[in-house]
Amino acid sequence: MAPGAATRGTYGARDVVNAPAIQSAIGRRSQERGDPEEVRAWLANHFYRHLVGNLQAPAPVLQAVTQREQAQALLRPAPVPPWALARLGDASARHAQLPDIPLWWIDPEADAVLALEARLVEFLLSREGTGLQGKLQRVTAPQALALWAEEHAAYEAKAAAGWREHQSEAVVLAWQGEQGHFIEFRPDSEHLRAEMAYESQMMRHCLGQFASRRSLAGGYGEHYAKACEEGRMRLFSYRTASHVPHITISAHVREDGRLAIDQIKGKQNRPPIERYQGEVLALLNQLTTCEDAPPDALQMGIVRTAQGWCAVRDVVHEQDQLRLVQARPALVRELPAPSPLVQWLVAARDPALLQGLPLAASVAAALDAGGTQATELPP
Repeated sequence: MAPGAATRGTYGARDVVNAPAIQSAIGRRSQERGDPEEVRAWLANHFYRHLVGNLQAPAPVLQAVTQREQAQALLRPAPVPPWALARLGDASARHAQLPDIPLWWIDPEADAVLALEARLVEFLLSREGTGLQGKLQRVTAPQALALWAEEHAAYEAKAAAGWREHQSEAVVLAWQGEQGHFIEFRPDSEHLRAEMAYESQMMRHCLGQFASRRSLAGGYGEHYAKACEEGRMRLFSYRTASHVPHITISAHVREDGRLAIDQIKGKQNRPPIERYQGEVLALLNQLTTCEDAPPDALQMGIVRTAQGWCAVRDVVHEQDQLRLVQARPALVRELPAPSPLVQWLVAARDPALLQGLPLAASVAAALDAGGTQATELPP
């Protein structure tokens, strides 16, 4: 091998006695894998040249051939090429000294060769959809291996720092909208925890914050992951087309199969912004849920009624309004035409919340009289 050839991205010059067998083995494996034609052509050219000219491996993977008997044993049952016999004969005539340019034999099925091939195939197949697609022949094997090592080192550094990439195998589409979609985390996916870590990384909350960033175990993340894996919790995320999360929803699974919505979180554990209200309602109304609404839902202006999930401004039935203001009296200001009974309930709790609202005559009179009568509901 020419010194430094691989580091320069070129191929060394080396006489390998079983070169045809190496090329045949590369082609056979490529066909068995079903490699695309561009990958097959690259392997037949660049990987073959890299093995023949650049491979560095200990014996018996790579062996210097110095005698005819050695060549015959290594190549059996194939004959030794005439040019190799001539070279080895000349060497014997010179008192068995090594020829000026030695001959070599490479095991085409050695683990080291197969591992190198697998690494390059992974690199080549991952170029689909990139600027290198259709241009693979421009990249030499040393360059491809250097890029592979560089990319994987970057992945390792990100993983060590807790950085994770989106794992498409860990999610399934739950709802599709015009601007984005909800996915559900798959409890049976081996990448569940990695996808949870990705969610937390982008959202800055504790769903996927594991004590060990590398093993994805322990910490808050362990709680959520274990509950999801055991079927006690379901997790959803609203994503853009580029898989960027904007909302995380967790729900406990009741014994009867209904979901009790636990949390609806935006970035940094804040309630989701109001612009996503329609998307959240669409998902929740698609699920079979209990009637309880978590504080997060109320903070973003949505509530569960007997008819389903809706915006607070759309709650029209008196029983639903009463139930709502009992939990959060301040929401009376968002209700469409709160009933007199609802107004009396709020007046008894905090009369100031009714200021500026159109009121029933009896409620308005009680408040105008000084508020003392408003502390009691009408009979």
